[in-house]
Amino acid sequence: MPTRRSLLQGWLAASAAGISGISVGMFAPILRAQPIKRDITPSCGSDDEPTRSSTEGPFYSNQPPEKSDFRGDADGDPVTLIGFILTRDCQPVSGAIVDLWHANRDGEYDNRGFRLRGYQKTDAKGRYFFETIRPAEYGSRTPHYHVKVRNGDDRVLTTQLYFPGEARNARDFLFNPALLMDVQEASDGDIARFDFILA
Repeated sequence: MPTRRSLLQGWLAASAAGISGISVGMFAPILRAQPIKRDITPSCGSDDEPTRSSTEGPFYSNQPPEKSDFRGDADGDPVTLIGFILTRDCQPVSGAIVDLWHANRDGEYDNRGFRLRGYQKTDAKGRYFFETIRPAEYGSRTPHYHVKVRNGDDRVLTTQLYFPGEARNARDFLFNPALLMDVQEASDGDIARFDFILA
């Protein structure tokens, strides 16, 4: 089984050649080797809608630090979150701000500091990636990531991302299957992909 690093390096190398073909997905070889019917992150195409928005929730902190590695913030099962920020005509958005925050493995948020909180800017190919952990469920909520995407103007996409196969998904009043990540196991954790399509 490949490691998260090897999958990430493969994705970076493949996507460096250009944005074309991303609808096949980084995980295509794995899916062919282990055919599993699952919902996957939307690809960009002429008939695709922009990524669905969702509530910010009560735990957002203004002015988070610029960082992409949350692994030192809390213990938990490792997850590498990757993807593209794209326009509706499938063009990569460079320099977009991707702001991520989420609960820890006990379902708690850091509301005093910036653990498991931070942002980064997409590269010239519109790519982003975070090294983080898998959040826990809490209350009526299924495990999820909170995300804001800003594209240099006043428009902000605020949404939440979900894990496939979670028992609580169907019972979470905010859950939306259009916001499921494509999650694959690696030998040292999970790697998850979601491509954001901006209006």
